[in-house]
This record gives sequence, structure tokens and C-alpha cells, in this order.
Amino acid sequence: MNTKPVFHGSDIEKICEYYHLDKKDIINFGANVNPLGLSGKVKAEVSSHLDLLSAYPDREYTSLRQTIAEYCDIPPSYILPGNGSSELIALLIEARTPKHALILGPTYSEYSRELSFSGSTQEYYHLREDKDFQLDVEDLCQALKDGGYDFLILCNPNNPTSSAIMQEELDRLICFCQARDIFVMIDETYVEFAPDISAVTAVPLTRKYGNLMVLRGVSKFFAAPGMRMGYGISGNQDFLKKMKAKQIPWSLNSLGAFAGEVMLKDSEYIQNTRRLILSERDRLYASLSQNPDYKTYQPYANFILLKIKKDGVTSFDLFERCIKKGLMIRDCSSFQCLDGEYIRFCIMMPTDNTRLLHELGT
Repeated sequence: MNTKPVFHGSDIEKICEYYHLDKKDIINFGANVNPLGLSGKVKAEVSSHLDLLSAYPDREYTSLRQTIAEYCDIPPSYILPGNGSSELIALLIEARTPKHALILGPTYSEYSRELSFSGSTQEYYHLREDKDFQLDVEDLCQALKDGGYDFLILCNPNNPTSSAIMQEELDRLICFCQARDIFVMIDETYVEFAPDISAVTAVPLTRKYGNLMVLRGVSKFFAAPGMRMGYGISGNQDFLKKMKAKQIPWSLNSLGAFAGEVMLKDSEYIQNTRRLILSERDRLYASLSQNPDYKTYQPYANFILLKIKKDGVTSFDLFERCIKKGLMIRDCSSFQCLDGEYIRFCIMMPTDNTRLLHELGT
């Protein structure tokens, strides 16, 4: 009896092995990484500063924190750099020691994984498909009130739905949580892809609330997942000190810290990325919204979620059709709280996006 293969996330190596494909021939629509690749300025600067590897990084990351502060318009004292957002998620949970956590789902599985190591109980609050995965803040507040939670995790814009919570609603939610001693962690991995970053980001709210930490990284927008640089932002100085005390010294290497400064200052790359993603996302969304075989959700990140409406067609069917043409999309059947047939794909270069539209029948 034949059974379909099961792949975890965008495991390109296993997928290529199964389908006898060469990794270099695959357009990876599943990784959500900026298709422009690493900034040319970063490549040039890093290659001419390799001797930084012969010195320890500044333990306080003073220069990097100043650069992040200017980039985010917050004080340097609010910033904790780390070895990717994954390290910071783990540190935050370890320092906070939550007893009962609520995760806004469907979302990135790493939150649940880290909570499972903490001894915390965890539950999901399901974004509803019939509301296009847009959050009902009042309903979430009621769930927080009734459930006895002390920790809330949000990804905003959210992966895989590409939906977003606006800053005004975040303000109401965090205020509600502060009154009930609920700590809020917001992962803003994809916020720089939002049409209007200022309308979505919670970073300014860190000046107002002590029960909030915002996490960001450079893996997706700056196409640097191998660099493993992330940063946390919080106005709660006592909590930041507690996290830092648990952090491994020199968590971020010298070259990574230097590269982080260069990329956050590369305004031309930032503008080119936003120009490409916003225009291509609008084109893809407009085209797919006209196709009756799919339900297309308004995207705020650099990827689009589709619900398959055509009878007899599964997410795996579309995944396999595309991979055989060298286009790797994400079969979303492994996501918690996502019932039905869904696929997700990120925005790539225009010619590749057009190829994908063709394979999707648009």
C-alpha cells in the first residue's frame, strides 16, 4: 500500500532526495527568505573584516545595540542581542518561568517546543478561518481572563496565516494583560514586510508596558538565517538583566555583530526589498483572489496563505505538482490549529512568481 511521504516544514534536503532533484535547481517558496539574498554591502564589508574573528566581541555589544536603537527608534538600554530569535525565545521563557501559557495559533512550532521544556502548561487560542484569521481582541481577552494564563505568545504578522494585529489593538491587549500580570511575547520576524510597519509593530509600546518583549531577527528580511542574529526589545530593565544573566557570554560572534550593524544601516537594500515584496505581493494576491479554486487571505508578511476549495485536490497534491516543476511550496497540513487543505508560499523574484501562478492554475 502506497502512502504519501511526510516532510517537516521546508526540509529541502529530504525533499530533493525523495524526488531525485538537485537542490540548486529548486526555487524555495517555503523558506520565507528575501529573494534578493544577502546585501552586497554586507558581503563586501564582512569579507574585508575577517580579522574580527581573532578578537572576542564586546560583551555588551555597545555599537550593535546603538545601531539597533537607531533602526527601531528606541533606547539602547531596551535591547538584548542574541544568537537568533530562537535563543531569545528560550531565554525569555526560562527567565519568566510561566505556569500557564496561551499561544495564538496556528503558528511557528518553536514556541510550543520551548514551553515544553519549561514545565509550563500550554494551550492554543485558535484564529478563526471564518474571520479570515483576523484576531478578535475582545474574545481573546475573555479567554485570557477565564483561563488563568500568565503568559501570551503572538507572532505578528503571523506565520503561516500572514494576518496581522494592528498596533492600536495590541495596545488594548497588552494593557489588559498588564492589569492581570500576563507577560506578552511578540515575535516580529516578518514585520519589516508589512505594508505599513508603524501600523503593526509593538516596539513603541515597550516604552509604555513592562509586561512586553518584542523579538526580531535578520533571517527573513535580510536573508541571513545562517548568521543567527536576533534581538529582544523590552522596557523592563529588571527582566532584561534576568535574561542576560542566563545568557551564554558572547552569544553572538564578532563577525555576526559587525554584519548586523552593516545590514541595518543599508537603506538602499531595505528600500529595494520592500519595493520588490510589496509590488509582487499585491500582484500575486490580486491574481489569486480571482481564482475560484482558492480562498486567498490578505497578506501582511512576505508570504501568502491559500485554502484549496477545489474538490478532490489536497495540499499535498499541489505540493507534489509544484516540486516536480522545481518549485517548493509549503504544505501546511503540519500546522497546529489549521484544519483543511492549505498551502503557503513566499514572494520570490517576478519570473519565479509567474511560474508559480501558472502551476496553481492562475
